[in-house]
Amino acid sequence: MAKQTFTAGNVLTAAQVNTLQQNDYNQTVSAKTASYVLVASDVGTRISMNSASATTITVNTSLFSAGDQVYVVNIGAGACTITAGTATVTTSGSLALGQYDSGTLYFTAAGSAIFFSASASGDVTLTGTQTLTNKTLTAPVLTYSINAQTTTAYVTVASDAVAFITVSNASANTFKIPTNASVAYAVGTTIQVMNIGAGTCTISAVTPATTTITSAGATSASPTLAQYKAAQCLKTATDTWLVFGAIA
Repeated sequence: MAKQTFTAGNVLTAAQVNTLQQNDYNQTVSAKTASYVLVASDVGTRISMNSASATTITVNTSLFSAGDQVYVVNIGAGACTITAGTATVTTSGSLALGQYDSGTLYFTAAGSAIFFSASASGDVTLTGTQTLTNKTLTAPVLTYSINAQTTTAYVTVASDAVAFITVSNASANTFKIPTNASVAYAVGTTIQVMNIGAGTCTISAVTPATTTITSAGATSASPTLAQYKAAQCLKTATDTWLVFGAIA
């Protein structure tokens, strides 16, 4: 139910009060299949866009008051873009909603609104394990954690997944990958290693009988890295890793 206006002396029945209360939990839904221009009665409602083609929702001035809200969801395959008509619409993210994205128009004045997008558009910081489906990353910036090692025998740990590891030792040293039973890296995990020391670094398995290391190196199961050379270790199966890069 949209926002209601009452005058002094109105008497509501119990059924009418219950109906009004329901909107606190289930907003009135206005389904649209084409571009739409908001009207005053849309305040407090949910606009549901459903179109295979791109659509727009136009926001004009003098329809809403400060504090009013309009919730927008896009369930169609076509992107829905919140468009400023005669009103001003600002956002810290994106005004375009992809399929199954949503957002809220919050009015700070009759002619000004802020769009709070719940989508993965704009600047987003992802933590933990995230799955992005049908998303376009424009000029993404990837920051690797760096694990600096000086030991002669390093065994990778869980936090080394998608990390950049430097090994620095004047003597020959080893870089070992444990069994899946010890550290259950997900298949597809990558670990990058660079040898910045004078000693040759040999990449191998902690338990060769269990974990298979393959590469294009001279010694397939134990490729080596000379100083200032790097390689990437890619987990291709439960206990199988492929090593490629500047290896010998």
